[in-house]
Order: sequence, then structure tokens, then C-alpha cells
Amino acid sequence: MKIGFLITARLKSSRLPLKLLLDLNGKSVFERVVERCKLVSNIDEIILCTSTNPQDKPLIDVALKNDIYYYLGNEEDVLQRLSDAATFFDLDYIINITGENPLFSIYHANLVVNLAKQEKYDFIHIKGLPIGCAVYGIRPEALKVVCEIKEEIDTEIWGPLINRPEIFKVKEIEIDDFLTLPDLRITTDYYEDYRFIQAIYNFFSPDEIPSLTSVMKIINENPELTEIHSMRKQAGLPVGITNKINKFYSENREKILALKDKYYK
Repeated sequence: MKIGFLITARLKSSRLPLKLLLDLNGKSVFERVVERCKLVSNIDEIILCTSTNPQDKPLIDVALKNDIYYYLGNEEDVLQRLSDAATFFDLDYIINITGENPLFSIYHANLVVNLAKQEKYDFIHIKGLPIGCAVYGIRPEALKVVCEIKEEIDTEIWGPLINRPEIFKVKEIEIDDFLTLPDLRITTDYYEDYRFIQAIYNFFSPDEIPSLTSVMKIINENPELTEIHSMRKQAGLPVGITNKINKFYSENREKILALKDKYYK
């Protein structure tokens, strides 16, 4: 089984421009993501999935500097970009993280890989980790199905499109209580988020790659850190779009299952 760790990343953010190039204790946010990917076992390729827009070229430069591959795809459609990259690199399975999450859980990423190697789940997700700390496992065939039937083009928030146990074989990983903090944001959407993560990295040496457990110990021992970005809330899909997606899957279940059979043969 050929497994690719695909990092979706662009430099278009309006909330925090060029955030992936900001410094975290000597390395950029994006480089911190890459170094964590390299610690995940049984990964065949690490691939930056960015766009054809010239503004994203600095990310390509960082990818080359760090000896990973890159793929240039659709600017707005993240799922299509992932699907096309999986086809291009002939991947049997995808592990996915976004480039704005420099403290994702390496331990749980390894769990996802191990599960995928044992059984080819369509979608593997982790329940309860802080926002920005989970990775996803995706079967490329399932991604092709979703890309063909979805009506949305901007798929930056795509979970409800593939987390469909009525259609796909979904595996949910439960976690220890110590790490169950689904409302805690450890991601870099806003400047305050970046300052929060920067403050965490300052507890470690520049060459250290901290585990999520060690990060949570620091946060528990220094609860004032969360005040740095407490005014920021995680954006989600509007209720109207979520309801539209649910209705579509309900009304087209048989059609989608037939399409699934086509791609899975």
C-alpha cells in the first residue's frame, strides 16, 4: 500500500496574510508541519498540495528545501486538488493535514496510518482532539466519488461531504480524556492564534519537535496562555449548507452507492 501524507496549503489567507511563512522558533509554520509529517511511520511520500496561483510559489520553495514533493492543483476546490494529487502520485491511501496546523498529533497520525494498513477505511477521523491537532485518513476512491457528486466548489471545510457512514466505511478514533478538548484551538487562522502557538514553541528548544502531550502539559500548567487568542472562535459551515448537503445525500443515496461501486471495482 502506497500512502501519501498530503499537506493542503495556500498563501491566500485574508485573516492572516502569509501565515504559513511566519516564524515559529526558527522555522516557518509550514516547515513545522513538514518536520512532524516526517516523524510519522510508514509514509511513502510527503506532498505539498498547493495551487497553480503564482502567489503560492514560496511554499514550493520551502517544499523543495525540505525535500518533499509538491502538486499544483485547483485553487478553490481542496477536495479536487487532493484527488488529483492522489491520482498523479498513484496513492492507495491519503493522510491529510492542512499547512496551518504545526502541532498536529504525531501519535494519532500513526494510529490513522496503522488502521489504514489493517483495513482500507473510506474515511478515518479522530474525535475530541483540539482543533488543528487531528489528521484524516481518506481512501482515494471515496474522494473520487465525492468530487463527482458534490455541488460545492469551495471545499475548504469538507468534512460533511465524506463523513457519511450511510455511504462510506467510516472509522472514528476515540482519544484519552487528557487530550479531549474539542473547543481548544491550536491552529493559525488569526494573528492571535499565531501568537498563542508562538508562545508554546518558546517553551521548547528550536530543534525540538514537541509531542501534543507535552504541549497540553504546558497549557495546563500555564492556563493564561489561552487568553492570547480567547476572543477568536472557529469558523464552520453555515447551517444552511450543512442542511443542503444532508438533504442531497438523503435524496441521492442509491445513485451515490452505484457510483461508489463503479470506482471501487
